[in-house]
Amino acid sequence: MTLQEATHLDLPTPTGPMRTHLFEPAAPGRYPGLLLYSEIFQVTAPIRRTAAFLAGHGFIVAVPEIYHEYEPAGTVLAYDQAGADRGNALKTTKTVLAYDTDARSVLEHLAAHPRCTGKLGVMGICIGGHLAFRAAMNPSVLAAACFYATDIHKRGLGHGMNDDSLDRISAIKGELMMIWGRQDPHVPAEGRAKIYAALAAAGANFTWHEYNGAHAFLRDEGYRYDPELAHQTLGMAVQLFRRILA
Repeated sequence: MTLQEATHLDLPTPTGPMRTHLFEPAAPGRYPGLLLYSEIFQVTAPIRRTAAFLAGHGFIVAVPEIYHEYEPAGTVLAYDQAGADRGNALKTTKTVLAYDTDARSVLEHLAAHPRCTGKLGVMGICIGGHLAFRAAMNPSVLAAACFYATDIHKRGLGHGMNDDSLDRISAIKGELMMIWGRQDPHVPAEGRAKIYAALAAAGANFTWHEYNGAHAFLRDEGYRYDPELAHQTLGMAVQLFRRILA
C-alpha cells in the first residue's frame, strides 16, 4: 500500500506542544490507528522507515517526539555517544506523569482522526517499548507490541527512577506482544524473568518472544541490525495489529 507524504502537527499536552509525525495510507478509506514510540534518539530515519512500514500495511501511524519539553521541535539525536548521553539524561529528567499525558494526547488525536476507525494499538522500541507498555494501560488500546522494552524490570523510567509499570499491569486490558534479544545487556535474563513473572501473576493476555539478537536489532543502521530478525518480528507485529484491530 502506497503512502501519503508524511506530515506533522503539534499536539497540545500539559507540558507544552508535542511535535507528532503522521504516516497514512494514500488509498481512501478508514484505518486503525497506531501510536509508535521511538528510541531515546527521537524520530530518526530508521524510526521513520518503521512508521512507513506500518502505515504501508494499512494503519494510520502517529510518532511523537518524546522529549518535546526539552528539545526544539524536529530535533533528532545522533546515533553516537553524545546523542545517547543526551537521550539517557532526558529519559530520567522527564516525569512519568508527563509520559502518560503525552500518550493520552496522541491516542485521543488518533481516535478522533477522520480516517481512523477508532481502533487503536501501540508499538515501541527500546524506551519506546516501555512507553508502549504504559500506553497500553489506557482502556482504548487493544493491542501493544513492545520491542526490547528497557527499564521495566528496574523501575528506571522518569524522574526519580521509581516508576510503577510493574504494579499497574492489571490496567492493561488489550493483548501484549513482548519481544526481546537474549544478547541485550540492557534487559538481562534476570530482568526478563522478573517481567515475565509479573505478567503471569497479573493474568495478562500476552505472548513472549526471545531471540538471539542484540539490543537495537530492529534498527536498520549500525552493526547490531539483524535484517532477518527484524523482518520476522515486524511481520509478527503487523499480524497482531491486523488480528486485533481489523
